[in-house]
Amino acid sequence: MFAFADALHAFNPLYSVSGFVVGTLVGFTGVGGGSLMTPILVLLFGVAPTTAVGTDLLYAAITKSNGTLVHGLNGTVDWRITRRLACGSLPATIVTLITLAWLGKTAGHAANGLITSALGFALLLTAGAILFRRWILDYIAHHLDNLTDRRVAGLTMALGAFLGVLVSVSSVGAGALGMTVLLALYPRTPTVRLVGSDIAHAVPLTFVAGFGHWLLGGVDWLLLFSLLVGSLPGIAIGSHLAARVPDHYLRPVLATMMAAVGVKLSI
Repeated sequence: MFAFADALHAFNPLYSVSGFVVGTLVGFTGVGGGSLMTPILVLLFGVAPTTAVGTDLLYAAITKSNGTLVHGLNGTVDWRITRRLACGSLPATIVTLITLAWLGKTAGHAANGLITSALGFALLLTAGAILFRRWILDYIAHHLDNLTDRRVAGLTMALGAFLGVLVSVSSVGAGALGMTVLLALYPRTPTVRLVGSDIAHAVPLTFVAGFGHWLLGGVDWLLLFSLLVGSLPGIAIGSHLAARVPDHYLRPVLATMMAAVGVKLSI
C-alpha cells in the first residue's frame, strides 16, 4: 500500500504529456518514437542516457506489438524479410549489450558517453533518411540492380546487424533507416508489407535490447508507465487525424529538429 502511494507521489504528469505529444506525432508521420522520445528524456528531463534508452526500448516493444498484431491479421507482414532482419539484428544486439555491460564495469561512465554520442549519430542518420529518402533510394537502386535473392538475403541480414547495434545503443534508427534500405532491396514488394515486416522485426529487437538494458539496471518502470499513459491515446488520435494533415509538411520539420538535437548530442 505504501509502495503504491510512494509511486503515485513520484508520478510525473509531464512524462505523460510528452508521451502524448510524441505519440501524436508518430501517428501523424510514422517516424519512430525513439527518435523523439529519447532526446526529450535526456535533454529536457535530465534522465540518464542508459535509463532513457532502456526504458524507451521496452516502450517501443509494447507499442509495436499492437502494430504487429494488426499487420499480421491483415496479412501485411512478409515473415521471410522479418526473419532475415532478425538473423542479423538479434546476435548483434546481444554482442552490443555484452559490450555495454563490460564498459559499465570497467570504465564507469563510458557507457553513458557512448550512448549519448551514438544517439546523436543515429538522429543525424535518421534526419538524413527522412529528408533525402528519394535520392537515397534512387542511388541504392542504381547500384543494387539485378541482385540475386541470396545477395538480397545477405544484405538484409547485414542491415539487421547494423540496426541491432544502433538501436541497442541509442533506441533510434529501426524505422526510418530500416525502411529506406528495405524499399531499395525489395522494390517489387508492396510498401505496406515492408512496413509491416519492419514493425514485426522491431518487436523482438526492442524486446531483447530492452530486456538487456533492464538486466543492466537501465529501465525505469514508473517512467515507462507514465509514457504509455500519454502515448497510447496520442498514437490513436494522431493516426485518426493523419489523413487530414499532410505529413509532407511535418516530416521536414521533424527531420530538422532531429538533426539539430543530433548535432547538440554529438559535440
